[in-house]
Amino acid sequence: MPLDYPIVERALPNGLRVVVSEDHAVPTVTVNIWVGVGSRHEAEGRTGFAHLFEHLMFQGSAHVASGEHFSALMAQGARLNATTWFDRTNYFETVPKGAFELALWMEADRHGRLLEAVTQENLDNQRDVVKEEKRQRYDNVPYGTALSDLYATVFPKGHPYHHPTIGAMEDLDAASLEDVHAFYRRHYRPDNTVLTVVGDVAAEEAFAAAERYFGGLPAAEVTSRGPVDALAPLTEPMRTERVVHVPHDRLYLGFRLPVDSTSEFWAASLALDCLGSMAISRLYRRLVRGDELATHVAAHGMGLVDGVSLGLVVVDVADGVSPDTAEQAVCAELERFAASGPTDVELEAARSQTERSWLSALAAQDERADLISRFGLLHGDPGFINTFLDHLADVSAAQVREAAARYLLPHARAVVAYLRAGTDEEDRVIEEAAQDDAVGGPEDGDAGGPQPSGGPEGVGGIATQDRAEGQNDNEGAAS
Repeated sequence: MPLDYPIVERALPNGLRVVVSEDHAVPTVTVNIWVGVGSRHEAEGRTGFAHLFEHLMFQGSAHVASGEHFSALMAQGARLNATTWFDRTNYFETVPKGAFELALWMEADRHGRLLEAVTQENLDNQRDVVKEEKRQRYDNVPYGTALSDLYATVFPKGHPYHHPTIGAMEDLDAASLEDVHAFYRRHYRPDNTVLTVVGDVAAEEAFAAAERYFGGLPAAEVTSRGPVDALAPLTEPMRTERVVHVPHDRLYLGFRLPVDSTSEFWAASLALDCLGSMAISRLYRRLVRGDELATHVAAHGMGLVDGVSLGLVVVDVADGVSPDTAEQAVCAELERFAASGPTDVELEAARSQTERSWLSALAAQDERADLISRFGLLHGDPGFINTFLDHLADVSAAQVREAAARYLLPHARAVVAYLRAGTDEEDRVIEEAAQDDAVGGPEDGDAGGPQPSGGPEGVGGIATQDRAEGQNDNEGAAS
């Protein structure tokens, strides 16, 4: 049965795109805003600005005191946060229906009148917060910088995805107040933003409220750059090795994939699901259950829009096993899959996993709003939430095999190997730290250390990948 969530879209005269999806099941409303600015929009020497602004947006605006965005909305029973990723920054709150207009007013104030509160004092304070966040989530946790290493290995220097969302601390230290103000003026503008409203509100009421609070924000005369040229798969393996204090050896294999929301990307992501995101996946069966070369294997695709996406395979190497042996077993399975393609059972299981994840996400009001904003901003089609499963069903086994043969062969891999160093006692301490971090887990929208679980990041997890993919790069403000 086809999905038919109501989707109504209008553009305000200043360029703001407003999407409304009525849902009167419960008396709450989700306000979800996606701004077309992420770490890929940062210039060399000016990294970390997108994530910095995610923090600054909670430090007050023209008519809102520092910290009041949280306190005022939470006093009404709201849940709210924000995250930053390569392609966007998003801000979201789910509020009781009676607080809907308060949420819109506060969002409009910071999205149009933030700079009055971005003083040198606030800038210095939030720079220190970001530095501490980097220490906690990257520098001082096991495997914390692995994905940053992988981005730098997969994507060449100067490419929009070469550096992580957290940015370089020396770039933030060098940033002047005027640099920061200029970044906001360039990217935080109505025509670069999608506002989605989902919940217990009539479409006309929501459009009128959006016009009332956001309509006065001035249109900008800035043109965003288009996407960079497509990045072809690697023609020979690339490698980075780190000998560090970690619980066990771990391999990260990265692959350049086609851009998000294309049949080729879906085919490549389905291939990765068949290879490593399920209990029946090829890599899991051989490396974990069969040869016992690994304790865990995961694989998924990260959909990106600037000329390339990223495929990821993560292998936790078993004690006493050479990482080279485990890596060669992975390569053998990649070659075998590219030659034979998925079985009917594998493809059906991958599709079923995707459908379950997709429908589960759409059932949650806040995640549905996030998906609508995502496809509205990045792909110009907020109604895609109703048709994605149909598109996925059209991807054939032959297309999956062809995608694997083009994008997932061993010579196209970039490898980041984290190899264990230290005494048994040091390893025990690191292992306990890793377990504590895993038990605590990331908060909604917050970052956490990279986890080797299949999780929600692949095609099967396209519903939630923007809150989770990359784990330690999808930065959260409420930390």
